[in-house]
Parts: sequence; C-alpha cells; structure tokens
Amino acid sequence: MAEQRVRWGILSTGAMAATFTADLVDLPDAEVVAVASRTKASAKEFAERFGIPRAYGDWESLARDEDVDVVYVATPHAAHRAAAGLCLAAGRNVLCEKPFTLNAREAGELVALARERGSFLMEAMWMYCNPLVRRMRALVEDGAIGEVRSVQADFGLAGPFPPAHRLRDPAQGGGALLDLGVYPVSFAQLLLGEPSDVTARAVLSDEGVDLQTGALLSYESGALASVHCSIIGGTPNSASVTGSRGRIDVPDGFFSPDRFVLHREGAAPEEFLADPADGPRASLRHEAREVMRALRAGESGSPLVPLDGTLAVMRTLDAIRDRVGVRYPGEEPGEVAAGRQVTPA
Repeated sequence: MAEQRVRWGILSTGAMAATFTADLVDLPDAEVVAVASRTKASAKEFAERFGIPRAYGDWESLARDEDVDVVYVATPHAAHRAAAGLCLAAGRNVLCEKPFTLNAREAGELVALARERGSFLMEAMWMYCNPLVRRMRALVEDGAIGEVRSVQADFGLAGPFPPAHRLRDPAQGGGALLDLGVYPVSFAQLLLGEPSDVTARAVLSDEGVDLQTGALLSYESGALASVHCSIIGGTPNSASVTGSRGRIDVPDGFFSPDRFVLHREGAAPEEFLADPADGPRASLRHEAREVMRALRAGESGSPLVPLDGTLAVMRTLDAIRDRVGVRYPGEEPGEVAAGRQVTPA
C-alpha cells in the first residue's frame, strides 16, 4: 500500500533549499506544494524550476498555508529563529536547517513553542539519518570497540572567503564554527553526549568571526573529543572513534560517508560500505523520509535527531564561542556564557 503523501513547503530559495527540493521531488511520497522567499520574483523562479504550484513573496503566506504539512526552513541561520518561529506559531510542522539557531536561548524558544503548539520540530542534521552513521553508532553502543576513550572530527574549507561573504559576516552568524563546526560537535555528541567541560582556541577575522577553531570536549567518563573547523584551510573532513578495544575510522566526508573501517583488537580490519543505490547526498533523502515517517506516526520529534540533543549541541557551540570571544549582533554581553551547562574553564 502506498504511503500517504506529505505536502512540503520550502522557506528559502538558496542553494541548500534547491538541493533538498531536488531530492524531495524524486520521492514518490513527498509533494512540494509551496515555496516562499522575501521576494515574489525569487519564489516564482524557484517554483518554475521545480514545478511547485504556489510561490509566495513573503514568509507569512507560507506559514498560513493550510495545505502545507511541514515547512523546510533553509534561510541563513541568523534567520532560523524568526522563520521557524513564524511557522510554528501558525501551526505548521518544521524541519529547520543546522545550525538550529544562533544560540541556545533561541533554540530553547523554538523547542518550547513547538511543544506548546504540539507541532513537529526537527533540526536538519542529516548526518544522524545516514544509515552508515547509524550503523557505526550501533556498533559503538554494542561494544564493538569497548569503552569510548576519544573522538576526533574535523571539517575545513580552503577558502579564502572575502570579507563580504556570509561566512565572514557577523550579522549572518558567520564563522567556521556554526557553519562547519556544528558537524564535528554533533558527531562527538552523537557518541558521547554533552561534555562536562569545554576548552577552545580560535583565529578570529577582523570582522570578529572565527576563521579557524579547535575545541577539546571533556567528559566525566574520562573520554575526550577533539573537534576542529576552518574556513581558511581544507582539512581531510575525517573522523575517528577510539575505544578500549579498537577503533573506527571514517576516512573522509564523515558527515555523509561512503565507508568506514572497524579495527577490532586482534582482528583484521572490517570495511563497511554505503548502499550502492545511495548517491553522494543520500542523507538528505533519508532525512526527508524520517520526517515523513514521524509525521505519519503522529510524533512531535524524531528519535534520530532528538530535540534535547539539538539543545545540547547548541549549548556546546555557545560554550566554544564564549571561550574564543565570538558574539553576534543582538546577543547581550554574557548571554552566550549564561546559556551553557558546562563547567567554566
């Protein structure tokens, strides 16, 4: 029996919105019925490109559209609080791109609003929905490498990006940490949870955003996670998890891997491969399927990307920014530090 179609609205017409929509239109149980942008022309062009019946030149019209089951928010992350909040307040379900918001306070406001309205809300942390990442996590939880001692993950782009680029713009939440560092932090917390202590160092731009950041996350168990992100140097984008009886290596593209290698103590390495049917960005389709599964089941969140986990990641990102001295316009002095739940350095 065919699954009931889920009707999607797209809020944004940027590159990420286009990539996700291209995957949505290929799913037989998904229907993209509306798109919104700040300008009618941009929304209309996007709608014509993907065969979407309704194009809105404002966010409010999409939020009020009763034919939309769930809105995918893909604006720059500085606008996530406003865009997702508008949709939730109007009774829409929401899938919101990562980083979820600029800070933990904004994230908490969205989660509280969703719970108050009984709406579905999920961060678009597509890595968590990837079958190979899920397999790796299951192996770790089953004790394949023993007790986790350390996690390492990095994500860096070579750049250079000019000062006017959004990655260098404080008003758009620029910097390496929120755009790229959210992946290594989320990877570490997928396996170890929220850290008890955070230390960090960064190289800041003249505009006051982080060009390169390294952080050490410490845990009560004695485990450590080393995470790094950069917009001034291309890194391997690799990850590893070391345990008391082995190690797992994700050689490249850990956020959407095509393989990982399990090294068990006293055994030959085992290679785990992605399904050949999955393309390079298959995680987006898996993410969309998880949203639709949860909506059909009447769930207010996803067990794969739980809201409490999203809030924990945002607290860690706040703690890192507190350590390196990055604050965005509109944030009060001390607000980022006040939102964290980790021991002061």
